[in-house]
Amino acid sequence: MPSIIQLEYIVAVADGRHFGKAARACHVTQPTLSQQVRKVEEDLNIRIFDRLKKPVVPTPEGEDFVEQARLILREHRRLREITLAKTGEVAGDLRLAVIPTVAATLVPHFIEHFAKKYPKVRLFIDELKTESALEGLRLDRLDAAIMATPLAEDGFREEPLYYEPFKLYISKGHSLLKKASCERKDLDGTGLWLLSDGHCFKDQVVRYCSIADGTAPNFRNIHFQSGNLDTLRRLVKGGNGYTLLPAFMTAFMGESEIKAHVRPFAAPEPAREISLVCRRDHWKKNLTRALRESIMKNLPAGTQVSKSNRLEVLELC
Repeated sequence: MPSIIQLEYIVAVADGRHFGKAARACHVTQPTLSQQVRKVEEDLNIRIFDRLKKPVVPTPEGEDFVEQARLILREHRRLREITLAKTGEVAGDLRLAVIPTVAATLVPHFIEHFAKKYPKVRLFIDELKTESALEGLRLDRLDAAIMATPLAEDGFREEPLYYEPFKLYISKGHSLLKKASCERKDLDGTGLWLLSDGHCFKDQVVRYCSIADGTAPNFRNIHFQSGNLDTLRRLVKGGNGYTLLPAFMTAFMGESEIKAHVRPFAAPEPAREISLVCRRDHWKKNLTRALRESIMKNLPAGTQVSKSNRLEVLELC
């Protein structure tokens, strides 16, 4: 039967679609990894990978083998985590994804606290869009993710952390600045700067504003979509139009900037639910529990940690 190490090599090739990448990920030479994969194929008399295709892909029978290998490796890792959980020790590796529109504003609040309180935990954080984070959870490349919810996905457990209202960020001289608070009907998409496709925040904004997936541009000959909310903020601050931002971003602004550019929405304010998401069968409960506690202790003052009638929590597409 294949050894645990051999199974790890095989899964690494399936993930990286390349023997060289798999070898680097497993910290071995490519000839060593290739030899071990070939040995498993010969011992079991199956062909796991189609090496003639670029990138390398599993054969139909290889797909079944890789899926089973993932399950075996998952259960093998679970043995150690169960032992640690019994001792009550918070230690080990935790692989976390955070969606880009949350990472820049949430991670700075809790990262130092978590690092100092749990020195035996190695926390690996990747900034990933929702679909990539979900894929990572499904394939067991990630242990948890912080993202907007609720998700229309089976097999995941969502633990809401907080509810974040949206704010309008408006250029100088724009008519929206004359209002103390704005409403949905005030937004027709004209001059609205948006994130690029694939960001759930963009999808929520488009649906809330009831506009097509596209807006009337600020400049007729320029069509720009960014992957970074701070870039949109700078475009508006130094130019024209407006954009919607998560409320946490205002915590990094000075009072003068908020007064000059930020306006709230009238109740009920559009908002998003941010949750800690794990697979339902995940076992690193002591680590994710520690992470959740660290986050909750370090949220900015006034953060909404429960639903309110003043908020309209937006669904995801």
